[in-house]
Amino acid sequence: MPTAPTPKDTAEQIRHELQIGGSAQHAAGVQRFFKEEIQSHGWYTAALRKAAVPTRKKILREKSLDYLMKVADNLFRGDILEEKVFAVFLLEKITGQLGNKEFRIFEKWLTRVSTWADHDALASYLLGPMLVSEPKRSERVFVWAKDENRWRRRAAAVTLIRGARLELFEREIIQVSNLLLRDEDDMVQKGLGWLLREWTRDYPVRAVPFLMEIRDSAPRLVMRTACEKLSSAQRKKVLEPSVRRNRGPSL
Repeated sequence: MPTAPTPKDTAEQIRHELQIGGSAQHAAGVQRFFKEEIQSHGWYTAALRKAAVPTRKKILREKSLDYLMKVADNLFRGDILEEKVFAVFLLEKITGQLGNKEFRIFEKWLTRVSTWADHDALASYLLGPMLVSEPKRSERVFVWAKDENRWRRRAAAVTLIRGARLELFEREIIQVSNLLLRDEDDMVQKGLGWLLREWTRDYPVRAVPFLMEIRDSAPRLVMRTACEKLSSAQRKKVLEPSVRRNRGPSL
């Protein structure tokens, strides 16, 4: 009598399907979006997300949510981009069914991140929505902001974006920004700039005064990104260094 497949068996079958279903030509082209060398099966994001839907439904119908979590946890390992993003797509529509146990698992996934792409999928589609559903979890971003791991520090900013668009986490945005302002890692700077850009775009009355406060201490990359959605006049005003403008007359 054949034994029932384990989550590891299911993950291996998914890996095989992702490998044979990709495009070598697209895999080669993906490299231009990354500084570091990546491993890719050559899937377009939309196709990958579409493929995850029937897989998720089948596992939940035949197995359980716990089984699905174990499959995803197995997939979010190694260095192949699509396997990790597929793990996120398996769970992105059911974060409302997940709790603190799963949130802690996703925190651990941050240490397995290889590129900004699998990081941003994890932060945007799993961690971010789970902060919105339980705002107390947002306290974790202050821990990540002080971590040695660059991806945890980037997550401290990117994970807040979902809530920022819903007028949540203003205190957290300001505190995390202050913690990350002197971070020299470009991936962290881009993540912080992205967060501030989304907040500034949707709530400029609150966000722009904060940008004015930090403009002389924030890295130029952060400020340029944060101002992308402002009008040209607003952008010029924010990006003009106050120390130069407020300098007194020469003696």
